[in-house]
Amino acid sequence: MAQPAAAKRGIPPKDDFNAWYPFMVEAAELVDKRYPVKGMDVWRPYGWKAMRLIDGLTHAEMERTGHQEVNFPLLIPEQLLEKENRLVARLQRAREEGVDPSELRMDEEATGFAREVFWVRHAGETELDVPMFLRPTSETAMYSMFPLWIRSHADLPLKTYQMVNTFRYETKQTRSFIRVREIHFFEAHTCHVDEADATRQIEEDLEIAARLMHDLCLPTLVARRPLWDTFPGAHYTVGIDVVMPDGRTLQVASVHHYRDQWARAFDVRYEDAQGEQQYCHQTTYGMSERLLGAVVGVHGDDRGLILPPAIAPHQAVIVPVLAKEGADDVLAACRELQAQLRDAGLRVHLDDRDLRPGQKYYDWEIRGVPLRLELGPRDLASGECVLAPRTGGKDSVPLAGATEAVKEALEAVAAELRKRTEKANNTCIHVLPPLTRSATGRLSLAEPVEPGRIYEIPFDGSDAEAAMVEELTGHSFLGDAREPFAKARKCAVSGKSTNRRVWLARSY
Repeated sequence: MAQPAAAKRGIPPKDDFNAWYPFMVEAAELVDKRYPVKGMDVWRPYGWKAMRLIDGLTHAEMERTGHQEVNFPLLIPEQLLEKENRLVARLQRAREEGVDPSELRMDEEATGFAREVFWVRHAGETELDVPMFLRPTSETAMYSMFPLWIRSHADLPLKTYQMVNTFRYETKQTRSFIRVREIHFFEAHTCHVDEADATRQIEEDLEIAARLMHDLCLPTLVARRPLWDTFPGAHYTVGIDVVMPDGRTLQVASVHHYRDQWARAFDVRYEDAQGEQQYCHQTTYGMSERLLGAVVGVHGDDRGLILPPAIAPHQAVIVPVLAKEGADDVLAACRELQAQLRDAGLRVHLDDRDLRPGQKYYDWEIRGVPLRLELGPRDLASGECVLAPRTGGKDSVPLAGATEAVKEALEAVAAELRKRTEKANNTCIHVLPPLTRSATGRLSLAEPVEPGRIYEIPFDGSDAEAAMVEELTGHSFLGDAREPFAKARKCAVSGKSTNRRVWLARSY
């Protein structure tokens, strides 16, 4: 239930997440959804700054791990999409028939992104000889260039990344950050000498993701996707999901191991130490603005956002509490405090607007500023200021030691957010009620599934049995958890002994 004070402000209670979320992304001035193309929001300064801070964390991780930034064109010629679609179709057919992809021809029916792309067919009034499309992702664009960059094993590993906008004609209901048609996108693409080296890259990607999620104070579910939910053209996919307040999961990142399947399609080869030509093994790692959507959804409350200090545009806001007497002295002290904190590398805003303090508190609570500093005549006389973390509580600290106190308070806010979200995650995950099979082979549950829950089961059944479980529960297979069961259990469907721990969830 919403707090009475928040209800008076017109904020929907967070329990009504479908109303709270769209209200909050606009009330906090993250985006403006009134642009005349549905699913293409306008980033407002506050939201764009938060996103760019997330990008900054990602840039730092890429530098740390030896990736190099590139920037590829937005437009891709039609023939490259056809090439990708043939590859995807062949791999999908190989999975269905249980054969090696190399045994199949490349001239199957096109699938892939063909139905999702935005096409460019004219330049002015001239019809283009070769239609082009706006990139939905960049495999086709990048892999047409990689053969020109890679000649020998000395050129490997090739580790590249870019931050660009991608475009997909999403026909489902759009939702800011979560499901949009123009996506602020991060993608890393790497090439390696063999499958083992590419697998090591997958492990590095997952470690990078874990470090980023720590900064964003987001616990995650990391699972190897089932075959039918693997990225088209990948050997396997590992999805990284965040549990949203309504119990649904939101995929915020994914990594894909391609083996040499794309290299064979795009002729990405190198000369090994023995002078033999070998195909590269490739990986990708992708994230998007969904990261910010997860932060908004997971950390916010009935009063507004709560931004993790690592990505808050203002880590602290100073609010002068002015009286008729001594106002100039208070403002001067606030400016001095702001300069002191900025010199320490903190992002600090001084709110010196001619408004009542209560209105300012409300504005910054909605925007999720992690820490508020209050300074009035009495505080100044006692040589103190008041710290009010967005996660709750108040404390007075000496002005002389304010910098260290603010840093400690920000660390405490991040720690509290991690504690809260970890607890919420754990409460969402439940063991699936027992399954029974009738004489006709029909599955049934001992008790119905409940909304807002994620279920885990030991599972080592067939795809057909997985489909039956999905239909029965209304939940989809997230896939195999990275941490299997420590001790073998009986598969919930087949009864076979297995350590496989599979998560079932409803997803965005």
